[in-house]
Amino acid sequence: MTGHTLQRRMHWTLLLVWVVALAVSACGQAPAAPAPTTAPAAPAPTTAPAAPQGTPIKVGCSLPLTGAFADTGVWVERGYRQWAEDVNAAGGLLGRPVELIIYDDESKSENAVNLLTRAIAVDQVDLLCGGYPGTAAAAQMAVAEKNQKVYVSMGGHMASFSQGFTYVFGAPPLMGQWWYEGLYGWLATLPEADRPKKAAIFTINNPVGAAILEPMPAKLGALGIEIVVNERYDVPLTDATPLVTKAKGAEADIFFANGFFPDSVQIVKAMRALDYNPKLIAQGVGSIIPAWVQELGADGYYVFSGTAVHPSLPFEGINRLNEVAKAKYEAPVAPIYFIFGYAWMQALQRGVEGAQSLDQTAIRDWLKSNQITTVAGTFTFDERGLPPPYNYLTQVIDGKVELIWPPEVRTKDPIYPKPAWGQ
Repeated sequence: MTGHTLQRRMHWTLLLVWVVALAVSACGQAPAAPAPTTAPAAPAPTTAPAAPQGTPIKVGCSLPLTGAFADTGVWVERGYRQWAEDVNAAGGLLGRPVELIIYDDESKSENAVNLLTRAIAVDQVDLLCGGYPGTAAAAQMAVAEKNQKVYVSMGGHMASFSQGFTYVFGAPPLMGQWWYEGLYGWLATLPEADRPKKAAIFTINNPVGAAILEPMPAKLGALGIEIVVNERYDVPLTDATPLVTKAKGAEADIFFANGFFPDSVQIVKAMRALDYNPKLIAQGVGSIIPAWVQELGADGYYVFSGTAVHPSLPFEGINRLNEVAKAKYEAPVAPIYFIFGYAWMQALQRGVEGAQSLDQTAIRDWLKSNQITTVAGTFTFDERGLPPPYNYLTQVIDGKVELIWPPEVRTKDPIYPKPAWGQ
């Protein structure tokens, strides 16, 4: 909240107290406790915003528009482009039009580094947009810090935010270490006798998988769940059958597929083929995108995962993005990574408008010392550029990614234990 807004709210609050006091003295009765007051709403504009003027503000980055992570990357790009469209329609950023320069890094981290460097050195962009996935973001964060450019994205998990970088922000982050926070919270509410007893964990052999795996032994141990299989695998995953066979042989009743979309799809197909049906399947990054159900159909149902955003959350702007996604892309609701992309750009916008400048240090310092609100919620940032830890629990139910935990945002009751295949 700005000082100006605070002063205005104090003014109206004092005015209300004075009016109530007059009423009390007039009738001689004590008043009821006053309701919380807010400043009066600004009048609706009578004219359209002025068109942005001047040289465009160039915003540049790379995303995986082809390759292994394209199913997600294209939705991030769509979120970025929707933000630019909305900003330009509302008068621009600092009154100037916004121009996006987005390269395709083909899902390769080395390309992501080279293309971000190109955006900075050759295109001479004024602002950066963030990359995806965590492996690319982690590599790009170092480039942004070296060039003293504010970089807002999912981040490269806790390891990247622990290197002393000052220009990077996760707003919101996709923090692997926080991925199953909602799942742990929900499992803790189950009677101990109803919880899974044995866990099989298979983790993609890269920094994203390592981040997800890091807290799991301690978290599962606190819930009384024994880890009976804990292995890593390389991608591309040519055959998931050996992994699933080990889990089934160990009689694991909770299965963690800590990977991405392509490899996790293979794992679920192998589980169905081998008729291995644990009580609970948890998946890392992949089951919350539309392609999951498109690829697996009902076999992709009942899978639990995590997310930092969701189209059913009660935040300003979410409903409009749902409408946009339906109209533009025939999506039933705004896909999660569409919201992520939009929110990351909003966070950057807040910093620019707060600083009233394109000066990168001024933007950084403003974000570090102020609270911001986006379609993903309200954030403050610590010295690392992170908000306090959080994540929501999701489950795929009837083809939709539903919110399960915490209970105040739940959209469906969880289905547990998992029904048999085909049911």
